[in-house]
Amino acid sequence: MMRAYVALGSNLGNPRRQLLDAIDALAALPQTRVLLRSRFYRTPPWGVLDQPAFLNAAVALETALEAHALLDALLSIERDAGRQRSGERWGPRTLDLDLLHVEGKTISDERLTLPHPHIANRAFVLLPLRDLAPDLEIPGQGRVTDLLRAVDTQGCEALA
Repeated sequence: MMRAYVALGSNLGNPRRQLLDAIDALAALPQTRVLLRSRFYRTPPWGVLDQPAFLNAAVALETALEAHALLDALLSIERDAGRQRSGERWGPRTLDLDLLHVEGKTISDERLTLPHPHIANRAFVLLPLRDLAPDLEIPGQGRVTDLLRAVDTQGCEALA
């Protein structure tokens, strides 16, 4: 079993429901259980600014799935939530699931890069990840808490 961290985001439809349903779908994956869930955060859009605010979260999983199989499962959950990847990059979406880090794994191939290549510069990823594992060392980048100090968190709000 490995520990894996997944970021969740949504800004279309009912974002809270989308994230809760995605967490349930992650918990239903074979040989996988959700260990921890972060708070939800309302965050400003990133990349394409002319779109609704996002709701973001993160989960820590314990899984026996290999990293590429876990990625395939995340993509399937996105599709089931109505995600279409033909739209603009960083545009609005019903659901976005990003495999951030799998402990003990460094991967760089045509399908998957671990740790996630943009983990260190996105407050909407680091804030929820800090809820789960503030001292997590991201290989080649640093501790989550230290990485968070270096990014702009303006406009990000933890929700009750």
